[in-house]
Amino acid sequence: MAEFKEAPAGASVLTQANVWLENRFPTAYAEYKKHLSEYYAPKNFNVWYFFGSLSLLVLVIQIVTGIFLTMHYKPDANQAFASVEYIMRDVPWGWLIRYMHSTGASAFFIVVYLHMWRGLIYGSYRKPRELVWIFGVAIFLCLMAEAFMGYLLPWGQMSYWGAQVIINLFAAIPFVGPDLALLIRGDYVVGDATLNRFFALHVVAVPLVLIGLVVAHLLALHDVGSNNPDGVEIKAKKDPATGIPLDGIPFHPFYTVHDIVGVAVFLILFSAVVFFAPEMGGYFLEFNNFIPADPLKTPAHIAPVWYFTPYYSMLRAVTDDMVTVLVIIVGLGGVLGTLFGGFKGLWKWAPLVFALVAAALLKTFDAKFWGVVVMGLAVMILFGLPWFDRSPVKSIRYRPGWNKWLYGIFVIVFLVLGYLGIKPPSPVGTLVSQIGTLFYFGFFLLMPWWSRIGSFKPVPDRVTFQPH
Repeated sequence: MAEFKEAPAGASVLTQANVWLENRFPTAYAEYKKHLSEYYAPKNFNVWYFFGSLSLLVLVIQIVTGIFLTMHYKPDANQAFASVEYIMRDVPWGWLIRYMHSTGASAFFIVVYLHMWRGLIYGSYRKPRELVWIFGVAIFLCLMAEAFMGYLLPWGQMSYWGAQVIINLFAAIPFVGPDLALLIRGDYVVGDATLNRFFALHVVAVPLVLIGLVVAHLLALHDVGSNNPDGVEIKAKKDPATGIPLDGIPFHPFYTVHDIVGVAVFLILFSAVVFFAPEMGGYFLEFNNFIPADPLKTPAHIAPVWYFTPYYSMLRAVTDDMVTVLVIIVGLGGVLGTLFGGFKGLWKWAPLVFALVAAALLKTFDAKFWGVVVMGLAVMILFGLPWFDRSPVKSIRYRPGWNKWLYGIFVIVFLVLGYLGIKPPSPVGTLVSQIGTLFYFGFFLLMPWWSRIGSFKPVPDRVTFQPH
């Protein structure tokens, strides 16, 4: 056993208590040093690096408010809506807890989307941080599942019919679809069994997985070190005497204090929404969800919450005409791959054979099934980003200028898809969604090609830093 430390003579009570605790719980102090006081982060973090800590803050808000909500909520199809009303009207400060939880759901996606965007523009998914990115995308998937299941719990009109539509999409999967939809519902219709399943998953199962993935995400990050706006590895330049990165500073107290600024601004905005606009014009809480679920009355227009709408828009974009266009694109790709792919021998015909098989599959199953596939692939494709990007530099700062325009168009397309997903379908909206869907997938699938084009700026040996 290690020798106990002794407090200095005349030390304060606080110092003595600290030494006493460290002697009896050294592991906690070792982890504190590893992940905070002796974890050296790049000194040039900017405003984009607030959103990682804000994601953790919102997770805590959701867990704490969720615990209090479960004390009064009843997962029963006959009582769920009334129990939410009871929380809002009769439980002391219940309205505040409920609005913090509902606003927190949207805030979670806002900060996570911005956090992922920062990773995208600064190449935080590149070697050696591939696993950090994979854990992050897994967190995003888990968060989507958590939000979808939680959305059903108020048992309002949009909750009920939104769940009905999304679950029925699984029925479009060939062979196993109907059984899979039945398994998810727990019954032949969305009802009490569905509500109980979603409640159990939302409150217990998914949060446990989510917390585990967050821990894995942070551990993987601290093992390889944080990226920075320059994409320079600070571990490459260390002080010979101490082994400390020359461009690194301890995460605590420098970035813990630094993040307080971001937390303060976030809490001001968060409180403003909670107290003055918790429904956010029907985007955070739809007006139809203040009406009890009625299985006999379908709302005029069913749409998911705003953070799902880009993917919902992609799902609706896949029509029979869209499938025909995809067949033509696949066929042209097969022909071009055969003529100019550079394959030798029998492999020369591989692109054409692949294209023929893909075209046959596209025509074998209906557009609804491929819509579900496209919606799923829109998220799953993010896992491949570390291998799609072949750029010689990480950060967008040192990439060709036109890359910034391309990334900007990507954001605009994503926002337009999100807006169209909220609106009722229309011929023009469907066409724009189809173009946006093709651009979204083209952005990633063609990245191995376009990410290498152009003249790149020289990357500095040390990080560039300007105090602010």
